[in-house]
Amino acid sequence: MDDRQDATDTTDGIKTRVNPKSPREALAPDQAPPLPRSRRARNPIVVFMNGLVTLLLLGILAAGALLYWGKREFEKPGPLTEEKVVIIPADSGLVRVADILETEGVIESPYDMLGHYIFIGGVRAYQQQGRLKAGEYAFPAGISMRGVMNMLVSGKAILHQITLPEGLTSQQIVDRLKQSEFLTGAVAAVPAEGTLLPETYSFTRGASRSQIIEQMQAAHSKALDEIWAGRNDDLPFSDPKELVTLASIVEKETGKADERPHVASVFLNRLARNIRLQSDPTIIYGLVGGAGTLGRPITRADIDKPTPYNTYHVNGLPPGPIANPGRAALEAVANPSNTKDLYFVADGTGGHVFAASLAEHNRNVAKWRRIEREKAAAGKPDVDTKDPDAVDLPPDTDGEATAARAADANDLLDGAPPRDPKLPVLPLPKPE
Repeated sequence: MDDRQDATDTTDGIKTRVNPKSPREALAPDQAPPLPRSRRARNPIVVFMNGLVTLLLLGILAAGALLYWGKREFEKPGPLTEEKVVIIPADSGLVRVADILETEGVIESPYDMLGHYIFIGGVRAYQQQGRLKAGEYAFPAGISMRGVMNMLVSGKAILHQITLPEGLTSQQIVDRLKQSEFLTGAVAAVPAEGTLLPETYSFTRGASRSQIIEQMQAAHSKALDEIWAGRNDDLPFSDPKELVTLASIVEKETGKADERPHVASVFLNRLARNIRLQSDPTIIYGLVGGAGTLGRPITRADIDKPTPYNTYHVNGLPPGPIANPGRAALEAVANPSNTKDLYFVADGTGGHVFAASLAEHNRNVAKWRRIEREKAAAGKPDVDTKDPDAVDLPPDTDGEATAARAADANDLLDGAPPRDPKLPVLPLPKPE
């Protein structure tokens, strides 16, 4: 019989034709037919739940991928190619800050508008949304969104500075603060004279002028406490305000730092001998007050006009400071030079010459007058004019100076004419 002949199978007398297996099929074991699906597997609720879980897993994977991408975008270098100054206004919320940063090109994303949302999301992820500070910031080139966030949280804004020179009145200081475009707000009231410490102060854009005033007052109080504690025991002052008052006069009398202790000693020596201070800056303050500047030379009429501050007419110190002295002037009065000098006059070079006797002082005055005439003849500026508040003494002639030197001590005012006999007698004068 041929091996390829179809095989037959007889079951219950019925012949069934069976196709022969291939050699490969013959060697393989018989496989059971697939089991029918259970009724539970065909349940629509189960099918729905399976789909839901699948979607959930896919969502988690997608969210993780999105977070990973967002974190990379948040921390990668930003688009700036050079430093960029941006102002974040006060009371700006997170969305407003993001808008400003995106508009200014500090943050961006390859996909339109996504930089805005990535920054917001990153700030919220780090829980910093309530800590962003307003101000003027200089963002460096390539700064990342995270770097921007850190800068805004730290408040490292651009610092501006304002320098307030020694010797200004409180009104002049307030006027200078008003001129700054970086400061805001009004000053409710002009501070008391001599309560502000002239110095260079730093502030951020948008700071209030009142804040600068408060800084100056705090700095003055601190400096005065330190200086008062270390003062010379021989000072004739019972109150720190008296020290400030004399320091303000010293400040206005000389612009040379190394002269201040010497000038202070002259005034203290005069106080000790009950001689009026006769300081020209006190005349000016008595006439114009906080305006500070007379705008012209002092005249004999100005000298003869009594005011509470005119130390040609009042004994001892004036009722209060005539300006805001700096720390150096305060220290000069607290620890003055040890001298017996009672006079000083300009030396023609921006400084002063000092004298303990009237005769010596008269010689110094005559020399200064000669220098002034030579300058006037040569058309040279007066180097002794240190600021707009500097004053000139009343003019005189050689004859007047001679007459003055022949008069008694009460007639002397740097070679000025003899006094009117109707005027009260003044104590020994100071040169300026």
